[in-house]
Amino acid sequence: MPADLSGTWNLLSSDNFEGYMLALGIDFATRKIAKLLKPQKVIEQNGDSFTIQTCSSLRNYLVKFKVGEEFEEDNKGLDNRKCTSLVTWENDKLTCVQRGEKKNRGWSHWIEGDQLHLEMFCEGQVCKQTFQRA
Repeated sequence: MPADLSGTWNLLSSDNFEGYMLALGIDFATRKIAKLLKPQKVIEQNGDSFTIQTCSSLRNYLVKFKVGEEFEEDNKGLDNRKCTSLVTWENDKLTCVQRGEKKNRGWSHWIEGDQLHLEMFCEGQVCKQTFQRA
């Protein structure tokens, strides 16, 4: 049975966020501001249906999807690109592959102990973030 990722999660640490944002083509000023933020994730999970909201003082981002169903994702407020996304379970990891103008792009969420882990990847850059339940 897949993990239950539901909850409110506060960012504890972030590794290589700068490299990941560079791979996405995010401008210098936005990268510098984004590195200072401590976003909060709110994940609602109902079976295979998810709503993930990422909130910060700069921008908020909301994505809704059903595991195993491809959907069009508009990354407005992030890198402002559109892509086709597919989220699947890989054991207890919720993994998303995003197809669009950036290659090898996506993310994975999973829980270890009482922490939520997020790994975001794009064009060879990997950002690892850790969140603590609020």
